[in-house]
Amino acid sequence: MSDFVILSLILFLVVCLILTVTAFVFYSGLLSEISVRTGSPPVKKITIAYKFKKGSYRDRGSAFTESCSIAPKLCSIGVYYDNPSEAEDECCRYVVGSILSQDEEKTDEELQRLYEKFGYRVISFPEITCAVTSSFPNRCMLSPICGAYRVFPELHSYITERGLSAYPFIEICKGELIHYMCPLENQDSFFVPELLEKQTESVEETETDKDADGAHAGCTSESGVAVMEEDAESSEMSERTLPVVQQSPPLDERDSQTEEGDQGAKGSSESVGSGSSFEELDMDIDEEKEREDVEEDHVEDNDKRGIIEGELNEG
Repeated sequence: MSDFVILSLILFLVVCLILTVTAFVFYSGLLSEISVRTGSPPVKKITIAYKFKKGSYRDRGSAFTESCSIAPKLCSIGVYYDNPSEAEDECCRYVVGSILSQDEEKTDEELQRLYEKFGYRVISFPEITCAVTSSFPNRCMLSPICGAYRVFPELHSYITERGLSAYPFIEICKGELIHYMCPLENQDSFFVPELLEKQTESVEETETDKDADGAHAGCTSESGVAVMEEDAESSEMSERTLPVVQQSPPLDERDSQTEEGDQGAKGSSESVGSGSSFEELDMDIDEEKEREDVEEDHVEDNDKRGIIEGELNEG
């Protein structure tokens, strides 16, 4: 009898655990449908306090916790500049922070000084009219993790299939929803100064390593922003480096070109026979000059003789 009770309790606990996990999965939105569209973004002009980070996106949780601990009522924001499936974890660049003001709201100066006191920097992102957007329910502490797991691959597939130039990936926790967007215009306006400084340093390091060793190993921006810029540059370079196809001339021109080519070939063979170095050419020039001098002297002698004979005849 006791064994039956123990087995019943174990079975009851297992069923309760399964039901709890199932309820949590549905509540967290992990199985919710992901809808990706192109249209107006969920926010307009915003001013944020942020910190620039470099490393695995899995470590961004501590950065969000720090930002939210300063002002829990503010909306959180994360901007991701690299594709983690194409870039190494330690090379992924992103910023995490809080939205200080939206649209035409005035930024709270006291709150801004508080963030700056903890090492945050302030920047404003402009209003855009078109972006690739999606959303995910924000119902628990694990919602950002579940949302990133579900939404980011869908956004990447949507952008890749349609050949769109949409970057960077922006995540905004606002109320009961987590908004995701990738701007289709003014992408450079979403670059923080630290990103541009890091790109300049990486370019300089790459050039130094190439000059020293002829090879470079380390973080290379091969995804996200750099990939899309490189794709545009590579297409331009490919157009510039395409081989020029010359049209074949008419038959009459071909015949004339053939005759000219034969005459040129004969002339070239004769010039090759006359000399094969600069020294021989110099010798030929000297000989010609000597011949011209001799001829000039001969002409002068003949003139003098003619003059003398004329005087004798007159005498």
